[in-house]
Amino acid sequence: MALSMGYGLVQEQRMKLVMTPELRQAIQILQFSTMDLIQYIQEQTMENPVLEMDDNTPESMVNGLESTSPEKLADWNAYVKKNSGYPFSEKWDEENGHPVDRVSDSGESLIEVLEEQIRYLTLDVSTKKVCQFIIGNLDEDGYLRVDDANLCKRFNLSRDHFEEALQVVQSLDPAGVGARDLSECLLIQLQRKGDSDPLTLQIVQSHLSDLAEGKYKKVAKSLECTVLHVQKAVDRIRNLNPRPGLLCQGSRPHYIFPDVTIKKTDGRYEVLVNESYLPRLGISSHYEQILRNKDDKAQQAVSYVKDRIQSAVWLMKSIEQRKNTLYRVTEAIVEAQRDFLEYGASQLKPLTLKEIADPLDLHESTVSRATKNKYIQTPRGLYPFRFFFSTGISNQKGGNMSVRIVKDKMVQIIESEEKTKPLSDQKIADRLKQDGIRVSRRTVAKYREEMGIAASKVRQRFDE
Repeated sequence: MALSMGYGLVQEQRMKLVMTPELRQAIQILQFSTMDLIQYIQEQTMENPVLEMDDNTPESMVNGLESTSPEKLADWNAYVKKNSGYPFSEKWDEENGHPVDRVSDSGESLIEVLEEQIRYLTLDVSTKKVCQFIIGNLDEDGYLRVDDANLCKRFNLSRDHFEEALQVVQSLDPAGVGARDLSECLLIQLQRKGDSDPLTLQIVQSHLSDLAEGKYKKVAKSLECTVLHVQKAVDRIRNLNPRPGLLCQGSRPHYIFPDVTIKKTDGRYEVLVNESYLPRLGISSHYEQILRNKDDKAQQAVSYVKDRIQSAVWLMKSIEQRKNTLYRVTEAIVEAQRDFLEYGASQLKPLTLKEIADPLDLHESTVSRATKNKYIQTPRGLYPFRFFFSTGISNQKGGNMSVRIVKDKMVQIIESEEKTKPLSDQKIADRLKQDGIRVSRRTVAKYREEMGIAASKVRQRFDE
């Protein structure tokens, strides 16, 4: 049969999966943290005139639309019937006050702290202007990253005048601000402390890179002193602050609001979904009246109002579905990690998303969204949900052990080692093997770096 090219009409049937806007919204709401959800609700309230936020409104749960007729839509009680809320909801304790009352005020920023000190100094107009420019160009660590030559050219300054202004900034608190590199920052702090030990000053000026690599013997040979003298100088240097600007962080603090709380009552663990921060949503009575109004002009707005009310209902249903999913997932985690709740982190078990999703008849991606960027308050402290999902390391008994337990054992081994002869990564792996934990040297090095523990060379101490 010959092939032909041309236009034509073809009718065919195809099946495909389509994600509705409502489903998209439900997925989005599920992965929101409490604070993100509050912001999203506020945005939706601004966009949808039918929605109202009222903290005094009784907690109402959506029961589904029974009809799309104007009469049914006008009757808010037709699809919002429950007034008491779910039994697993948690409110803030009136005896302890609202959590917002315990939020601390954010401190002054580094620039504000330094400019306040500049006001009390007797400086000429030109020098004060340069000092303010320098302060405005300090990074969050307190370092000056502006090229000296460009700054002098901008203000038509001599090199001596610039150095004079820079010394004024470097004389301010916290000690070390205004430095152009780490060496200068540490030298400023040593001078402020009155530490004039020549060996310490020489190490800071010329041997910081060797110091970071733990090459004490190389430094001692270069400076013609003993390794013990180098170690004592290093101890003094470690008491200094390499990032002085962080002492004055005026940025808004990041507060963590637990999405779920686990309480132990009469030997049983109770899961409470925290709703104390979420605003109560309702439908504006004004728009209900529009639907009830039989006036011809009002009927023109019925279609729009119906659409907005349906959107509002879907929003509240999605929020309720989020709460229900959180509750179920948390219950499953409590069941899987009961030993952790009873005895602590040493009994944390390896857990995967699939092991939680399968019994709940959920997809792994749903559990992943439900636990993303959320926190859970337990009797043993506040933890992110992902804390309870950790990979396992096989032991000699054929079982699995949580990575966190392996890290805790590594810390115990390192703390008990001889400081003059610290254990290498391979020796730590051998010690773990004696305890029935099979890990490679590379895995030990990876975990050690994740915990911020230095290598054996840097940990080494020298006797008198």
